[in-house]
Amino acid sequence: MTAALPEFRLERYFARWEFAARHHLTASDAETLTIDELLALAPPEQREAFGALPLSYVPTWGTPELRAAIAATYDAVEPEDVLVFAGAEEGMFWALQELVGPGDHAIVTVPNYQSAESVPRATGAAVDGLVLRAEDGWAPDLDALEALLRPETRLIAINFPHNPTGAVPDRATMVRLAALCDERGIRLFSDEVYRGLELDPALTLPQAADLSETALSLNVMSKAYGLPGLRIGWIACRDHALLERLEQRKHYTSICNAGPSERLATIALAAAEPILARNRAIIAENLPVFDAFFAAWPDHFEWARPQGGCVAYPRLLTGESSDAFCARAIEEAGVLLLPSDVYASDLGGTPGERFRIGVGRRDPGPALEALDVLLRRG
Repeated sequence: MTAALPEFRLERYFARWEFAARHHLTASDAETLTIDELLALAPPEQREAFGALPLSYVPTWGTPELRAAIAATYDAVEPEDVLVFAGAEEGMFWALQELVGPGDHAIVTVPNYQSAESVPRATGAAVDGLVLRAEDGWAPDLDALEALLRPETRLIAINFPHNPTGAVPDRATMVRLAALCDERGIRLFSDEVYRGLELDPALTLPQAADLSETALSLNVMSKAYGLPGLRIGWIACRDHALLERLEQRKHYTSICNAGPSERLATIALAAAEPILARNRAIIAENLPVFDAFFAAWPDHFEWARPQGGCVAYPRLLTGESSDAFCARAIEEAGVLLLPSDVYASDLGGTPGERFRIGVGRRDPGPALEALDVLLRRG
């Protein structure tokens, strides 16, 4: 890196409030499983083997069993096309440093998870924002993207289903984007951590690593699977030389993951269908509750359900800033929401009147009731 990384606004906000709040109403992950619940999905011999697992090192690349289980979630990816990381953040941190540097140009969607923007900028690369707009349904405008391209563009970084809006573009947009990157010799880095939570299966996008031999697909057990405590993420890419360079970078951070986490992740991926179905059912049960809450306050909020994932991005209509509203929510009602200023970017407009809300955890009723009481007090 050529520059220091800035403060990570979202993580600093969570460090202050996540475990102090009475009601966590901005969670970015689905309802988690307990270890007992996860092991109950495994055959008896796997449950017994887990108890006998030695607490030793595992391969830096990830165990062969885990890499095979991950590859099975793709159409064109083989186990050797997978590198496992300690969560999605480690994979993003190293990949974005590997893909661009001084003299290069990158384009990232805005709003974004801050690493997608801060890490490329810290390498010395020039970075432009492809601004997603509510009036476009938060879908990427590929004509606007093409207008941003330069001869030195080396990277386009996207995230769909999108955090924080829950937007999912159509399949044709994803296919066109992958083809554009291949034609121009640009790396497509696709954050796909919410894939699998689309209530309408027709919205599920193809994965970038299936569409292009040079694209990178980032995923993790944390979000759609609801298993953030495992700290297991990965990058799938059919460019083995790139994966080898990333593996060398991993030697400077996690070196390898925790063996029990890799074993539990392997079990979870084998049971992906029932786990994802469970989490989609929780979201489907929750959404009418959120619909009713926002319908009761039409002068206060503009609400749109997420198309995919388990977060949404309502708009405040009262003129109060998102920061002030979220501060009142946590300090007076014990309800944790995420203000839009944590997504602020000088790469393009990020609306200041929105906040992120999570719809993937069970029983949001008490949190919404506390928020309702706060609003009634004025």
